[in-house]
Parts: sequence; structure tokens; C-alpha cells
Amino acid sequence: MRRYLTIIALAAIFLFGVVAYGVYREPTATLAETQGLRTIQLKGQTIRVSVADTGASRERGLSGRRALAQDEGMLFVFPKDGKYAFWMKDMHFPIDILWLAADGGVVYMAQNVSPDSFPRTFRPDVLARYVLELPAGYAKEYNITIGDRATF
Repeated sequence: MRRYLTIIALAAIFLFGVVAYGVYREPTATLAETQGLRTIQLKGQTIRVSVADTGASRERGLSGRRALAQDEGMLFVFPKDGKYAFWMKDMHFPIDILWLAADGGVVYMAQNVSPDSFPRTFRPDVLARYVLELPAGYAKEYNITIGDRATF
């Protein structure tokens, strides 16, 4: 009987150690890396962006969020150039939408796009590789124009 109790006690200590290691070990990735957060530069400003680079994350976008901070946005990354359309489905606040070429140059903009515009879509008349969504008024406040270049 003592032998069984010893084995059970050792097994319990081993399991506790495994669980404790999993809970208390150093993380292998930062929070920013696991959530796809990055920074980009545009017109001398640093913008913290969530990256939407999968079909599901691009479809979800900012839907359901309540707001963006003034230095915050979402960068949509597409696998090839295209004329990607956006809408305001399930959005709760207005935004500026900037379409960027593969080199980061702003090629098209839709400013102060309201959630009330749904189901209308916004589509550039030129090819773009990225789309950057920012708080409404950002483009006007920082005098963003076609041809300005984002670096990321």
C-alpha cells in the first residue's frame, strides 16, 4: 500500500511540475507578435496597426469594435494587387480608408466613411496591394494626399 501511495505522490508532483512549467515559463512571442500588431509610418506619424492578412481576418476587419485611438488603425494585406472593395458592415464608428500600392504609396482614399453607408461599397479605380483603415479625419488632420508613402 505504501508503494502505491509513493507512486501516486510522485505522479502528482510530476504533474504539478508540468503544469507549473506551462504557466510560469517565459513566453516565446510578445503580445504584439501573437496579435499581429505592428507600427507603420505615414507622413511623419507612427500608427499602431492590427494586421489582417488572412481571408477571415480581412472579412472581420474592424467589425464590432467600438473605436480606434488616434494613432491606431488596421492594415489589410492582400496577396496580389487588386481593386479591393470595402463596406461598413457591423461598424460602429466612421473611418478613413486608404488604398496603398505595393510600394506603400497612397493611390486612393475614402474619407469619413460612415457606418450608415452600409451596404454601399468603396472601391478604388486603381490597383492596390494594401488597405489602411484609420480614425475618421486622420487624412485631413495630417494632410495625407495621393502619392504619400507609408513605410512598414
